[in-house]
Amino acid sequence: MGPPAAPPARRLLLAVCWLVVAAGRAAGAKVLPPPSNLDYSFIQICTLNWTWNPPENVSGSCDLEYSSDIVIDEVPQDKREWSKSRFRVTDTFLNEEMRFKVRSECRHGNGSAPSRWVETSLLPTGIPGTAAVGLSCVWHNLEYMDCSWRPGENASSDTNYTLFYWFDGLKNPKKCNNYSMDHGRCVFNLSFPKVTNTYPAISILIRDDSEDIRPVCASKNPTTLVRPATPRRLTLSKINDGIYVEWSESDTFPENCLFYEVEYHNGDLDTAQIIKVEINYTSIPSVDPNSKYTFKVRAKPKPECYSSKLFSDWSEEKSIGEKTDSTFYFVLIITIPLIVAVSTIILLIYLKRLKILILPPVPDPREILKRMFGEQNEDSQSCAKDDSVNAYDRLNKEEEIHSLILTETPVSANSEKENR
Repeated sequence: MGPPAAPPARRLLLAVCWLVVAAGRAAGAKVLPPPSNLDYSFIQICTLNWTWNPPENVSGSCDLEYSSDIVIDEVPQDKREWSKSRFRVTDTFLNEEMRFKVRSECRHGNGSAPSRWVETSLLPTGIPGTAAVGLSCVWHNLEYMDCSWRPGENASSDTNYTLFYWFDGLKNPKKCNNYSMDHGRCVFNLSFPKVTNTYPAISILIRDDSEDIRPVCASKNPTTLVRPATPRRLTLSKINDGIYVEWSESDTFPENCLFYEVEYHNGDLDTAQIIKVEINYTSIPSVDPNSKYTFKVRAKPKPECYSSKLFSDWSEEKSIGEKTDSTFYFVLIITIPLIVAVSTIILLIYLKRLKILILPPVPDPREILKRMFGEQNEDSQSCAKDDSVNAYDRLNKEEEIHSLILTETPVSANSEKENR
């Protein structure tokens, strides 16, 4: 089997180089010999040192320099450099193929054409898709770095990622030990003297002890990651017809390296206003004395000190002044008529009873006569009823007596006959 075919981009690059060489030869120019023994070595985590030897048989009239460039997964990085040095230090990308190339050139021209490119590659290790992804870091208040990431899509659930970091000034890389419970976040201390004007890049390596897990490297510019702490001790006070606002300054930032946004409103959130200041206090003139004002503050690094665009969190809101509560007036408007209505009803009832006591009603003679004649009729009817009852009783008694006499008479006659 023959060697594997070169990728299309590489074939195109080689074709261009050979065309340049052929053009130089056609023009009668001498082609420089290429550098030799191109190699690399790790000088720190995520940092490579590429080295090579000078070409042989170079004319003394040639101002020899080296042109070098980097290609990541066949994509040129536009990081070409020219140098007389026979080495170049670069960041590395362990989860992608990294190719480094170099060639010889006579910068000021002596009739010699550039040499062909000499290149070598650093291939990734581990299973594709197992490297940590989405690495994001924030430098909180110039005190500590907070980095988070997600596991690779092909990483197993028991993958144990570990973060290492290094920057110029550390003798050896350090391991981050302050991990969160989900093991996708780690925090490590990072601080420099306040007089520092420039900050070194932070090299971060995330890997697993298993060789199946692909490592990943990243280089972070810390000035782009700065996030100030939330302003503290916000105080409000009234001075004349205005409001004076003040808060505490950060102890970790150099002087004049922060500006602040002050947001305030007088009860209506839609009318909030923002003021930008470069000191830790401000004042709001000519405020409404009958309104309640609410304030909050946040900080952001100045661009002349840091390249970060990150704001701090908003401070706790503080309020001053008293706003008239419209609910009170609404309740008052409803309550007063209700009280008046109830009081009027009670008063009318009381007056009616009082009128009855003072001026009792005069009896109607017609009613009196009706009652009188009605009682007489009732008496006469009751008397007639009693007479009929008594007559009936007398008649019954008479009948009983008569029947008794009739029954006794025959008996007495029979007794007389027997006596005879």
